[in-house]
Amino acid sequence: MKNYLSMLVVACSCYLISCSNKSESGHSAAAQKNLDAMRAITKSFETKDFSKLGDYIASDAVDHAGPNGDIKGLDNMKSEFEKMVADMNNQKTEIIKELADDDYAMSWARFTGEYKTDGAGHKAGDKFDMKGLEVAKFKDGKAVEHWTLMEPADVMKMMSSMPQPTMQGPADSTKKKM
Repeated sequence: MKNYLSMLVVACSCYLISCSNKSESGHSAAAQKNLDAMRAITKSFETKDFSKLGDYIASDAVDHAGPNGDIKGLDNMKSEFEKMVADMNNQKTEIIKELADDDYAMSWARFTGEYKTDGAGHKAGDKFDMKGLEVAKFKDGKAVEHWTLMEPADVMKMMSSMPQPTMQGPADSTKKKM
């Protein structure tokens, strides 16, 4: 009788462990949904089709990686994304590593392509090859915040040909008008 009871306990334990809320990839259902959303958003930059972003990004989301600061709201993000990809040809994203939990998804990725126009330190026809970390915070299966962290060398390359601000020193600010 003890043997049957022990076997029943072991069998029930195995069943309960196998019925956890983890997917085959080892993620919870929420983490897998976040990762799938992150992949779909990334893919939209390659296809240049942002029509389904509302399925993955909340309407009041904030993108902290905008070229001029925070981009607030899904419609503003779509508009900014369309401007970004209009300047590029053949953009591809290679995912190096992904991580996700119930609140965040992160992708370390390599971005390649070609610029169509001059600007931000590049000439039309120049190829780009950059790596960055994309981080998104999720709530109820949709991204609510986003950050991009780039390798310093790539940032410096982009900044090197941008106009530099003029500095006003203390002597300049204390001059009196005559």
